[in-house]
Amino acid sequence: MSNEISDDELELEEYMNDEDVVTLQTHNKIDTILNGEITLHEEGYVELRLTTRPEMIADDVGLIHGGFVFGAADFAAMAAVNEKNVVLVASDCQFLSPVKFHDEVNIIARVRHKDGRKRNVHVEGFVHDIKVFEGEFKTVVTERHILKLKLLDEEGEAAQESKK
Repeated sequence: MSNEISDDELELEEYMNDEDVVTLQTHNKIDTILNGEITLHEEGYVELRLTTRPEMIADDVGLIHGGFVFGAADFAAMAAVNEKNVVLVASDCQFLSPVKFHDEVNIIARVRHKDGRKRNVHVEGFVHDIKVFEGEFKTVVTERHILKLKLLDEEGEAAQESKK
């Protein structure tokens, strides 16, 4: 047995050390079984696969609840932005075709616009070649975690105190 490294092994090692490989910086604790698994991650771009499961079924015919498709699209958008403190602030979405049990939804998210801390992400979902979902997700990158921000100013706090 030789100790030499083959050309294929060198190419794989170069690929694994490639600077284009992106590490997920946000939503690290998300349940990928219910929200989809990232299959390709590049700067500003994500491909994600949502495999439908029995827990997602909404009726006796096998319709998948749209909230699971939306959740996967939202996760893909956050991963495409890939900032530690990214949050969704608005979305405009269309559910174009039903998803049923045993479908795999392939989701593609692309950051289309950056303006300061704002990011707009276009997301599409497909079952085979059929587009089942399309949406624009508006996100904001906050300085600190959204739950650690002081969201009320002094006046807002005083008004809330007076209501108690």
